[in-house]
Amino acid sequence: MCVAMRIAGKDLCLENRPLVMGILNVTPNSFSDGGRYLSIDHAVAHAIEMEENGADIIDIGGESTKPGVAPISLDEECYRVLPVITQIAKCTSIPLSIDTSKSQVAKRALDLGVSMINDVTALRGDHEMASIVASSGAGIVLMHMQGSPRDMQNKPMYASLLDEILEFFRVRLAVAQQAGIHADQILLDPGIGFGKTLSHNLNLLQQLHTFLTLGYPVVIGPSRKSFLGEIFQCPVDQRLMGTAAAVAIAIMHGANIVRVHDVAEMLQVVHVAQAIRSGNINADQRIEGKTQDDELVMLRGKV
Repeated sequence: MCVAMRIAGKDLCLENRPLVMGILNVTPNSFSDGGRYLSIDHAVAHAIEMEENGADIIDIGGESTKPGVAPISLDEECYRVLPVITQIAKCTSIPLSIDTSKSQVAKRALDLGVSMINDVTALRGDHEMASIVASSGAGIVLMHMQGSPRDMQNKPMYASLLDEILEFFRVRLAVAQQAGIHADQILLDPGIGFGKTLSHNLNLLQQLHTFLTLGYPVVIGPSRKSFLGEIFQCPVDQRLMGTAAAVAIAIMHGANIVRVHDVAEMLQVVHVAQAIRSGNINADQRIEGKTQDDELVMLRGKV
């Protein structure tokens, strides 16, 4: 597996610890934080806060993919994300990701300084996306989803969950490689909550290491997801500790990047889980004699 990636001029080191991808939704209807960051000022302030709290990557999305939602137009998505990206790129130093399945949104975001594309359709939603990724050198997250956001949770079924997702990735990897996308640009996301039941999601976390056999870094996004609410019978704003447990388990099973809303809290989870997984802690990660604020600074990974 690649432990160092060069994506659109930005270096990502995956060797020392799993990276934290902070979620920034500039949408009115995302399942967790819809409407909170619609203004450019609020969105930029939150991006800066996530970087200060230790995020390694910021993933910016303008189209909700929660179950049952209808797609939005190209113009509407551009209107939501491009002004935000323009301002964030001026005041952050960490790589930016665009959460989109539209090639023209991706292209315009790349022109503004984005380095990675998080495509929930795994290059299936727009036939021009693969060529844009190849020509730009951007990172690409290929995510598994059964169906589309509008219908993905209508009784999802699998004959063999892991085998079907592995085969899906093999096909999508072949498509990416045929388009000229290099191996060190690609990351895989098994798609927690995207066409999955509670049992499916739990199985994916338990068997996450299976996807590492394909030889690519694995991204996982359990943050505040509905499967946690099913376990705890709790609303979305009460799923912090459930998210922490899922992130820790994912890291123990090999996750390379965790996509989360609560960056400061999950950064601590990442470091503790990684220390347990490796049985060691690097000298530059020690936090003895530090306050909590100092700890967050010390724990920041290098990107």
